[in-house]
Amino acid sequence: MGFDYRDLTPDLILDALAQSGLVVDSGLIELNSYENRVYQFQDESRRRFVVKFYRPARWSREQILEEHEFARQLAAEEIPVAVPLTFDGESLLEYQGFHYALWPSLGGRQFEVDNLDQLEAVGRCLGRLHQVSQSRPFHCRPQLDVATMLEAPRQLLAAGEWLPRALAKPFFGVLDELIAHVREQMTLPVEQIALHGDCHPGNILWRDGPLLVDFDDCSTGPAIQDLWMLLSGDRQEKLLQLDTLLCGYEEFMELDRRELRLIEPLRAMRMVHYMGWLARRWSDAAFPRHFPWFNTAGYWEQQLKALQDQLLVLREPPLSLTQGW
Repeated sequence: MGFDYRDLTPDLILDALAQSGLVVDSGLIELNSYENRVYQFQDESRRRFVVKFYRPARWSREQILEEHEFARQLAAEEIPVAVPLTFDGESLLEYQGFHYALWPSLGGRQFEVDNLDQLEAVGRCLGRLHQVSQSRPFHCRPQLDVATMLEAPRQLLAAGEWLPRALAKPFFGVLDELIAHVREQMTLPVEQIALHGDCHPGNILWRDGPLLVDFDDCSTGPAIQDLWMLLSGDRQEKLLQLDTLLCGYEEFMELDRRELRLIEPLRAMRMVHYMGWLARRWSDAAFPRHFPWFNTAGYWEQQLKALQDQLLVLREPPLSLTQGW
């Protein structure tokens, strides 16, 4: 709370890269990231890299190193993931209080969510990933839970002056009802494994097959967390996508069908966590600049409606590939 990136100047970035033996020859191209600061560049040998400067105090050194080790373990099993580079045996580097890491810049096309062949291939990739991660639990990374994803954001929003006074009571009334519903659903006793954690289409590149990138939010949770964000559209479209995804996934890893009940609770958790994330980062100058609508009445009216709609969805039967499930 309160940190911003004003001290992360272009000169500091260039000096940090020089410390790693890299001389920037192309200028720094800022990539789309608000939580961290991520840049693409080319060195004197015309090699392309991506450098990520981690937001201070967000993750501990041990948590970041576990993220890196997870990617290395997956790559060792020939699972297509982006792996950080090492310099003198170290993947996590530090310069003037900033932790940073580098990756080769891996080009690729956008993953086509509506392409069923690509979706099945992503299912295979995730099945292989979970086959490995199931037996290699995290020790430092966070747990995907109601306290972090719902209760903490609710407390933060209630303590600030984000919502117009007239909307606060109905908003928190619906939110509390949603939290109670999700809390009950998330007690389902399913296996908790190491996850990518943020497996949305933007974190999948297509290079004659899927390539998973950005493990910054890797965490422990139910397997379905790495699948549900690939479903979109109406209920019938989601059922077709889910069936296709699992055709590939279950070549390597069987999904506990009870986890389908967690799709909408997990979606609700992500929705509320996103609101809390914006509030928590508002003192970073990049956030008011890129999200100017956040503290407007119109935004909170939309969020109230979204929570009401999600509460209705939570009361509906979950997606099922088995008649009568």
